[in-house]
Amino acid sequence: MLNQPELTQSALDILRAGEPFNWYVITLLALVFYVYFNEISKKNWKGIAAGLSLYMTHWFFEIMNALIQYFSGHALWTVPSGTSFLLLVGVGVELSFMFSIAGLIFSKILPEDPKLKILGVNNRLLIAICNAAFFSVFEIFLAMTPAFHWVYPWWGSLTVFIFVYIPFFVVSMFSYDWQPKNQIRVIGGLFLINALMLIVFAGFLKWI
Repeated sequence: MLNQPELTQSALDILRAGEPFNWYVITLLALVFYVYFNEISKKNWKGIAAGLSLYMTHWFFEIMNALIQYFSGHALWTVPSGTSFLLLVGVGVELSFMFSIAGLIFSKILPEDPKLKILGVNNRLLIAICNAAFFSVFEIFLAMTPAFHWVYPWWGSLTVFIFVYIPFFVVSMFSYDWQPKNQIRVIGGLFLINALMLIVFAGFLKWI
């Protein structure tokens, strides 16, 4: 059983269409560049790694969601309206810009000691879980609007918490402390995988 299956078609109708475009997207893009250039000027490579690792993980999950839509007929989540440019069936440009800096933002609250425990739990893990919980709860509100939709009754805040946001923030918060070589390997590897999938599945095959 599906929740409002017609919203899948609504999302596909605006997929990478130019009609909904609004100029504020350019301002958002400029702000994302400002955030990263500001951190680069401070040589905050750890924070940048936290930001980019979450963003690359975000893109991997969005591509998987779009492939689920292609093979099954319906994605797990869709964005049927409210975006100026729908990048993939489940993510608009505004949401993607937010995820591009989310890991960097939340790295600001990480304690200096990566081994410090809070309530008996490693601080990196606890902060990752708390961030994941916050985003999952916020998604309940989004799912109540016309702009975001959970397609299946069994897919909701709990499943997105476990299978999406925990991976997002665990990778991001722990990547903050990795050696630079490992940061480059993971972020670069995810970038290459995502880029290859987009070229093949979106560019050549037109699946997503």
